Amino acid sequence: MTDEAQLVKELQSQQHKEKAFRVLMSLYKERLYWHIRNIVKSHNDADDVLQNTFIKIYKNINNFKGDSKLFSWMYRIATNESITHINKNAKRLQVSSEEAQALAINNLTSDVYFEGDDIQLKLQKAIATLPEKQQLVFNMKYFEDLKYKDMADILETSEGALKASYHIAVKKIEAYLTSD
Repeated sequence: MTDEAQLVKELQSQQHKEKAFRVLMSLYKERLYWHIRNIVKSHNDADDVLQNTFIKIYKNINNFKGDSKLFSWMYRIATNESITHINKNAKRLQVSSEEAQALAINNLTSDVYFEGDDIQLKLQKAIATLPEKQQLVFNMKYFEDLKYKDMADILETSEGALKASYHIAVKKIEAYLTSD
């Protein structure tokens, strides 16, 4: 039995669930945080979404069938929670999700946890101009260096479609960055 299969088995057993969940959190907390942070931009929002993600994982671990890697399943939850968070913010602010993203990027300069410079900020603005799927694909490939196969599991689409989306995203970002 693989380590992941063993972990899933323990997560799904009542007597080992708590301990196994602590192991799961220590293994994936940082990777999931940065995945979420790349989507929602703000440290505080990323913390909130990460917490919601782990609550969903904990509550739904018994529904995990093993059709994909545990990692892919958790990333899918984190991605969906991030998008839900953006959409809720947009609704609360009565703006589009694109406008909510733009506001989040503009707020990066005042985020004490943002360590980027002007170039990083410009890259974030360029990414924000992309459609949602291209943003996700670009972030996963560029910042997290995920394999297309893993991204295909997470986003439930084909590797070919992801490669095309990434290629188009890179071209748009290059055009944005060289436009002024």
